[in-house]
Amino acid sequence: MMDWTDRHCRYLHRLMSRHALLYTEMVTAAAVIHGPRDRLLGFDPAEHPVALQLGGSDPAELAQATRIAAEFGYDEINLNVGCPSDRVQSGCFGAVLMERPTLVAECVAAMIAASPVSVTVKCRIGVDDQDPETVLPGFLETVASAGARRFTIHARKAWLKGLSPKENRDIPPLDYVLVHAMKREFPDLHLSINGGITTLEAARAHLAAGMDGVMIGRAAYHAPGDILLYADQVIFDDPSTPKTAQAVVHEMLPYIEAHLASGGRLGQITRHMLGLFTGRPGARGWRRHLSQEAHRNGAGTDVVLRALAEVTTQAA
Repeated sequence: MMDWTDRHCRYLHRLMSRHALLYTEMVTAAAVIHGPRDRLLGFDPAEHPVALQLGGSDPAELAQATRIAAEFGYDEINLNVGCPSDRVQSGCFGAVLMERPTLVAECVAAMIAASPVSVTVKCRIGVDDQDPETVLPGFLETVASAGARRFTIHARKAWLKGLSPKENRDIPPLDYVLVHAMKREFPDLHLSINGGITTLEAARAHLAAGMDGVMIGRAAYHAPGDILLYADQVIFDDPSTPKTAQAVVHEMLPYIEAHLASGGRLGQITRHMLGLFTGRPGARGWRRHLSQEAHRNGAGTDVVLRALAEVTTQAA
């Protein structure tokens, strides 16, 4: 979710679901230590519960980054062992670490020692020519021995050679059966499943089959009105009435105004709002108006309200 789940995206998503755990973009440990911390790690208190996703492979560096991040108040620190991008591979972290479970265990142990909150791991079922049925249980056992109790498993291999990061999200076949088998083999671990899950009904099916959690990425971003507006009721049994997408837009206006007053630009926020009305009357007009107008100099909340009028006019 690089370049997607920034603080503006997470604030929007929190308005739609009170209970879903939100994840940041992956931030490298080195960036946390040496970079602009407030910009990289800062978030609105309304985003809780929120997890920081870290990338790295040096135990001492990850421990230092974890200590720094913990001071910002994150509810969870997650180590990414699933990202297949070339940039990540060249830094020896992300999915390439599936080949080095002992190193991952050392990283996790160092992070746990430095963290007052839960340290978790997101991984793949394997990479390249690895046999997932052998690699994945060995990986879980090794990393769990270092103290990790929660894993999110993307149910696809990552092909580090020959496929782009985008292709790695779609081409390697999904193996939900293997991930479910890991839950039976490791009943004491909290295991969530990820990859290709696009509806709340599918998420409920995975939970009913024994998984402890479900991570939904692209579908929740591109069609949040289908996923996040109803997640609290469908997944968390919250008896409250779901909000409408129109209500969420109005709730975003004070946040947008504050961002503009601090020198920000409208498009930095509205780019995350384009999918709010996906599949609903007026969605095309909403997207078109925001896409054309939000990046103009001086664009303000009036642009959002005019875009919203496209939706309400179509729905009338």
